[in-house]
This record gives sequence, C-alpha cells and structure tokens, in this order.
Amino acid sequence: MADVAAEAHVSVKTVSRVVNREPGVRRDTELRVRAVIDRIGFMRHDGARILRQGRTQTIALVVEDLANPFYSQISAAVEREARIRQYQLITASAEGSPTRERGVLESLINRRVDGLVVVPAGERPAVDPTVAASGTPIVYVDRPVRGQATDTVISDNPGGVRSAVEHLVANGHRRIALLGDDAEFWTARQRREAFVQIHDALGLPGDAKVSMGPHTVDSLTERLATWSRERSPVTAVITGNNRVTLAALHAMRRSGVEMGLVGYDDFELADLIEPAVTVVNQDPTSMGQKAALQLIARILGDESPAQTVVMPTRLIVRESGRLPASRSLRKASS
Repeated sequence: MADVAAEAHVSVKTVSRVVNREPGVRRDTELRVRAVIDRIGFMRHDGARILRQGRTQTIALVVEDLANPFYSQISAAVEREARIRQYQLITASAEGSPTRERGVLESLINRRVDGLVVVPAGERPAVDPTVAASGTPIVYVDRPVRGQATDTVISDNPGGVRSAVEHLVANGHRRIALLGDDAEFWTARQRREAFVQIHDALGLPGDAKVSMGPHTVDSLTERLATWSRERSPVTAVITGNNRVTLAALHAMRRSGVEMGLVGYDDFELADLIEPAVTVVNQDPTSMGQKAALQLIARILGDESPAQTVVMPTRLIVRESGRLPASRSLRKASS
C-alpha cells in the first residue's frame, strides 16, 4: 500500500479509502490511485482488514439436509442477501443430528464467522458454553428452540393446515386424514395438532385420522389401502412435507388407491403430475431472506429484543384436491 501511495503521490490513508471504497476521496484522485494499483498489481490483504474491523465478512447456514429442495431454497435466499451485502456464505448440514450440529457450530465459531442461520436439529439449543460465550449472533429458521431468547423465523403452520383442510372440505371431502412427518420434529407436531383441532372444529365425522412418520413407500401403501377399505373410507389426505408427499404419490400409484391430496411444501414438477398437486407453500425464499436480514442487522449492532417472525403460507390450488370421480358418482347416486 505504501508503494501505491508513493507512486500516486497520496497518503497511505487515501489508498486505503480507495481500496475499501470509503467516501471522502476526489474522483480524479481515486482514478489515479486505481491506475497505479492496476499497473503494479496490488491486492487488498483481507487478513489485515479482519484484524482491523473485528469481522470476517462471512456468515454460515446450517440446515438439516442440503438435498431437500425446501432447504436449498432457503440457502439460495440467504446466499443472495449475503452476496448483496458483501458477505461470504458457508453452508453445512447437521443431518438431523443435535450432536453433529453442535460440532458444526463449534467449527464455524472457530473460523470466526460473523453470524449463523440455523435450522435446529433439536428443540434445545445445541450450543455449548464456549459457543455461547463467543457472542456470535444466531437466527433460527423453520423451527424454534426452547429456553433461549433468540431470533426465529417460522411459517404459519396452523394457518397452512387450516387452508388445506378447508380446501378439501370445499371440494366435498369429509373423511380426511393426515400423513405427518416424524413426531420428533416440532413442525410435524405443530401440523398434527392443528389438523386435529381444525378437524374437530369443522365437525367432520369420526375421530381425526393421523399417521405420523417416518414413512416409507411400503408403509404408506399399506396405510392407504387400509384406509380405503374402511366402511367410511378416507377420501383425501394431507401430507406433512414434500418428502411425505412424494412417498404418498408413489404409494397411490403402486396400490391403485384414488384419493384427494394436498401436500405441505411446493415441489418441482408438482404442476405437471396428473392430477397436478395442490400444495401449501411456505415460501422458503422469503423465510431465508428474512433470516439473513435479521442476522446481518444483529451483526451490525442491532440490540433490540429477540423476535419471532411468523411468515404466512399460501395455498396453491391445482387439481389433486378434488373428490375422486368414483366417489363423486357414488355420492350423486345415493
């Protein structure tokens, strides 16, 4: 930097301002300094900047499964907001394990990331005292954690389930069941509880039918076949997330069972399947964007109380919620 300053006949401070794009440098001076930089091949030393500012301009995202399209959309949104604000993003997977999550977070803290966006593997904070003592801002997304006042971005799970049930009822269904995800997950329990409450509030017949995961195509094939053979058979199902939706579609094709369907989470090609699949869309892009913006605000010094942001869901109506033709004909003839 001193060589650039000597060549351009300016101070080292002026060169620093030009390199770091700080205000207060005349345009002709900036052009002269940049011409010297281009000629002698000067490169900014990020390590020195990190020591000076106390920040690395990196943030990290830890999710359950990088291959899941829901989390990949969150990741893309966080990366976009980070890039706009000149932060680098490190992405990692905890693979659903609180133990692995703890190790990943410790490693990221040791790399001195400025902040973390985390989809928690469990409901209790996975940070040990060392990580907590670092003071690194954390924003949780999709699921909250217990016993810790931390910024959290979640979706309106009860509202999403309500829209799915009401849509199916409007299409003539009365025997509706829920195929939920593993009940160890907070989101799965939220959707199960919401389904039971809405089922009862609408006065639908019988007890609310619920089957929680983990599911396989084989187990769902058997479950759907059983429900379809009952005296008052189930005519429609709500699936707890995109993975359950895909397994249920395979099971319906394998068993030949015809049921209405509303899936939780939109997924690629949902509009091309016959019938096109009606879904509850959580808008993971908006969730990731909100989480990233909240994290960056904390990094830059926002000390306001922790907040939980509930993002709205949207029902995308396609074709799969309709009463199957065989049921419609039976209802019309009775």
